[in-house]
Amino acid sequence: MTTWVRYTTADGSPGFGALEAGQIAEHQGSGYLDAVATGRRIALGDVRLAAPCTPTKVIALWNNFRALGEKLGKAAPAHPLFLIKPATSVIGTGDAIRRPQRYAGKIVFEGELGIVIGRKCANVSVAEASSYILGYTCVNDVTAAEIIGEDENFAQWTRSKGFDTFSCIGPAIHTDLDWSAARVVTVLDGSERQNYPLSDMIFTPPEIVSHLSGDLTLYPGDVIAVGTSIGVGSMKDGSHVTISIAGIGELHNTLTP
Repeated sequence: MTTWVRYTTADGSPGFGALEAGQIAEHQGSGYLDAVATGRRIALGDVRLAAPCTPTKVIALWNNFRALGEKLGKAAPAHPLFLIKPATSVIGTGDAIRRPQRYAGKIVFEGELGIVIGRKCANVSVAEASSYILGYTCVNDVTAAEIIGEDENFAQWTRSKGFDTFSCIGPAIHTDLDWSAARVVTVLDGSERQNYPLSDMIFTPPEIVSHLSGDLTLYPGDVIAVGTSIGVGSMKDGSHVTISIAGIGELHNTLTP
C-alpha cells in the first residue's frame, strides 16, 4: 500500500514521493510504477502539493449511482455514460477554481472518486482491469451548469465541464483503497453537502475501466471520475469546497472570481 503525492518545493522544483508518517519519502523515476526511493525525507509543510498525476484526459461519468438515478428518474445505463475533460482543466489541492471570464452563471461542485490509470490499456477484460488501476484519488468535477442546456440543439457537457481549473484532483493517490467500504464527503463553507457510499455505484471501477478501454485507449495518469450522487449544489464566488475520502485525504479548493 502506497499513498503517492506530487509536489513543488519552495524554489519551484517539482518532485514526487510516498506519504509516510506525515513526511514525504522522495522518489525518482519516470513515473510511479518505476519509482525508486532516494532515501531523502521532506516535511509535508515544506512543499506545495500538486495534482497527484498528469492525465492526458479526465473522463467523467454520468448517472453511475443508483440513488441519484432514482431521484432523477433515470434508468441504469447499459454502458457507462461519459464525457471527456481536457488536461488543461486539472488543478491540485489548494489551487483556485477560477470562474470563466465570460460566464456569470451557476457553478456546481460534484464530489467524486477518481480512478487513476497505472499503465496503458485498451480492450481489457473486467478480470484484467484491476491490474491497470494504479489507485484512487478525490475529484471535484466542477460544472458551469447553465451552459449544458444553453443551446437546445446540443447538450454542451464538455464545454460546461472543461474550463481551466474545473477538474480538481488530489491530494494523493491511494494504491490500495477498499472503495466498496468508502464514502465521499463534500463540505461547502463548513456545511456537509454530500456523504454517500461508493458501494452504490452501478458500474464498479474494474467494470468502468474495462468498458472505457474498449472505447478509447487509457494512458498512465489518466483519471476517470466515477460520477456523483445526491447532494450536488452550487458554489458562490469565494466558496471553499472540501472533498474527502478516508484513506486518500482532503481535496481543498476555493472558487475565485
